[in-house]
Amino acid sequence: MSKQQGTIGVTTENIFPVIKKFLYSDHEIFLRELVSNAIDATQKLKTLSSFGEFKGETGDLRVEVKIDKENGTLTVSDHGIGMTADDIDKYINQIAFSGAEEFLAKYKDTANSIIGHFGLGFYSAFMVAKKVEIRSLSYKDGAKGIKWECDGSPVYSMEEIDKPTRGTDIVLYIDDENRKFLEQGEIDMLLKKYCRFLPVPVVSGKEQEWKDGKMVDTDRDNVVNNTEPTWTKKPAELTDKDYLNFYHELYPGQEDPLFWIHLNVDYPFTLTGILFFPKIRNNFEVTKNRIQLYCNQVYVTDSVEGVVPEFMMLLQGVIDSPDIPLNVSRSYLQADSAVKKISGYITKKVASRLEEIFKNDRPDFEKKWDDIKIFIEYGMLTDQKFCDSAMKFALLKDTQEKYFTLDEYKALVEGNQTDKDGNIVYLYSNDATAQYPYIKEAVDRGYDVLLMDGQLDSHFIGLLESKLEKTRFVRVDSGSLDNLIPKSDKSTENVDLTPAERDMLTAIFRQQTPKVEKAEFVVSFEALNPDANPVLLTQNEYMRRMKEMATMNPGMAFYSELPDSYNMIVNTRSSVVERVRQEANEKLMPILRPMNEQIESKNAEIESIRKEAGEKTSEEQNKRIERLNEEITHERHAYDKAVGEYVSGTKLAKQAIDLALLANGLLRGQNLSEFIHRSVELL
Repeated sequence: MSKQQGTIGVTTENIFPVIKKFLYSDHEIFLRELVSNAIDATQKLKTLSSFGEFKGETGDLRVEVKIDKENGTLTVSDHGIGMTADDIDKYINQIAFSGAEEFLAKYKDTANSIIGHFGLGFYSAFMVAKKVEIRSLSYKDGAKGIKWECDGSPVYSMEEIDKPTRGTDIVLYIDDENRKFLEQGEIDMLLKKYCRFLPVPVVSGKEQEWKDGKMVDTDRDNVVNNTEPTWTKKPAELTDKDYLNFYHELYPGQEDPLFWIHLNVDYPFTLTGILFFPKIRNNFEVTKNRIQLYCNQVYVTDSVEGVVPEFMMLLQGVIDSPDIPLNVSRSYLQADSAVKKISGYITKKVASRLEEIFKNDRPDFEKKWDDIKIFIEYGMLTDQKFCDSAMKFALLKDTQEKYFTLDEYKALVEGNQTDKDGNIVYLYSNDATAQYPYIKEAVDRGYDVLLMDGQLDSHFIGLLESKLEKTRFVRVDSGSLDNLIPKSDKSTENVDLTPAERDMLTAIFRQQTPKVEKAEFVVSFEALNPDANPVLLTQNEYMRRMKEMATMNPGMAFYSELPDSYNMIVNTRSSVVERVRQEANEKLMPILRPMNEQIESKNAEIESIRKEAGEKTSEEQNKRIERLNEEITHERHAYDKAVGEYVSGTKLAKQAIDLALLANGLLRGQNLSEFIHRSVELL
């Protein structure tokens, strides 16, 4: 044929600038597209050979990537089906007419993996090249070699050439802005990223070895890819060692995964892959680039939010599916109902596999529970279907390090830990060391205490309360045991204090409570077990839980700014508190009694004035009430001053308070030093 010139069939002369700048998300994608096209051509030849439509020798079917720095070219070569002049005119000169689509339509039941879908991959070369040549020889009998050339404008030239071997060479004359793509290291890095698992060998340069103090080329070709990655094989063909080797191929230097799930489905969509459960560290963070998405062994992206449910971002591994809809650059997922079905299947498969592991080897499952707990809890919190399945194998761990399913734990505690209203109370601790005194008391009373010290446990507790009927979770230090699991209505007479004694002891304990940053204390009295501590500190379960959840939820920041509120429970049946009461009644009450009588008398007079006045008090009556209130305030100041002078010479109540603060990690700095000094004196 004589040299032919023409204009590429596009709808606008601006197609090349669009391709060059906007079509693909990253210029480096060009190498993936060109190598993928070369793989397509090779796979097509294999298919034609298997059908008997190509009767020649297939020869060494591999793809080669060569750099010529002197001439400034990068060449991608294959020994596939090649192209005739008509093929080039049809598939190259008419942009977006995909040869892969046409081929798949003809050989859809038996074709090997064909990657291209849009017919635009070749034109990604113009993102980095000032000129591109195609040199091709078709597999067809009597075919002539063809050279196609274009400088990035809509004008091309095409002519016959002598080409001795079947296949196609794509020659890129790299432009000045992209000279980095003439560096062997850069090309090898990109091939490793995008082409490491392609089904046809990809050769780039030579293998290197250390010699005479430097790395030098050998005479061995450098094959960059594994043509039969583990996920393409049947699970029955693989051993645990095979899976572990593949994991370390994907993630060099990481410790072994806990276990893995091999995905393999061909209806209603095609999906293969392997998901690994790594050990998750305490610094929990959803990482969005741990799972890699492939399309027929071609790397597409590691942003798989659409395909994999959010909670599975904690996993690692590979998913490969030709049925996941991609945009034209094959870099981003498209929203599609098929994606939701695939996501649902993966969720179901993971839940099924976890249940299988639990049933087949429960001791091993329990051994790994602390490592996979955060994954399962995250899944239950964010995915309803996974939650429903996981209710069968989710475990609870108590402070004795025993594991229970949800049903097992209910059966264990419902007899002893059901309150007067029929609610089963699940006691828990989020710090077994700090809350040891509370745990010990509960265990001594025959109760069981769960250990809920995970980063998601404050949220997980709320989920379980919504799922389990008539169930309450309360932290073991959030109140006295009699209040946490009330067996009957509390008697109003259980504290055995007169109103005057209550006021006096409240003032004594309040005045001796040290200032603690971001903490408030409210004194109350309860008649607890005589062997219990004289003073206990508890926190309101609701407010404390809100503050814990606020640490992970910016929308709840209001709660995190509030001070911690503690209920200081004074045990009126403690021998220590009884001594404090008796000494105060003997030495302080005689001083306070006249003040109390004055305060009560003046309050009674105010009440009498208001009762006499009815709905509206006169100006004279208002002045009288104001004067009485001032006198009451004066008496209260005198009352507090008298208490202050008294407690300055006593140590017992202060020691009981500091012991409670110490047990809760709230005694620090000067207060701790004074406590130690006082303890030595008391000894």
